[in-house]
Amino acid sequence: MPELADFLILGAILFCISIAGIFLNRKNLIIILMCIELILLSVNLNFVAFSYFNADIAGQVFVFFVLTVAAAESAIGLAILIVLFRNKGSINVEDINALNG
Repeated sequence: MPELADFLILGAILFCISIAGIFLNRKNLIIILMCIELILLSVNLNFVAFSYFNADIAGQVFVFFVLTVAAAESAIGLAILIVLFRNKGSINVEDINALNG
């Protein structure tokens, strides 16, 4: 039977992998968005683990709100990436300087 610490360690490993992915790959925006989604999923894993081990449904309900925000963020982020790719021809972070003031 897995314990709460096992789920928390798995969530921490996923969180560290995603933070490392953001810092190691600062060139491709799609990979940066995927790392942000991985951060949200690791946090959701902690919510579900605490909710299960405390016998409270509130954490699992909160996961649905986080997943809704993550889906909206992905849709809007990918739409912005498509527009930037059509205008610039690249999605590399270094090539995109259209947002400079």
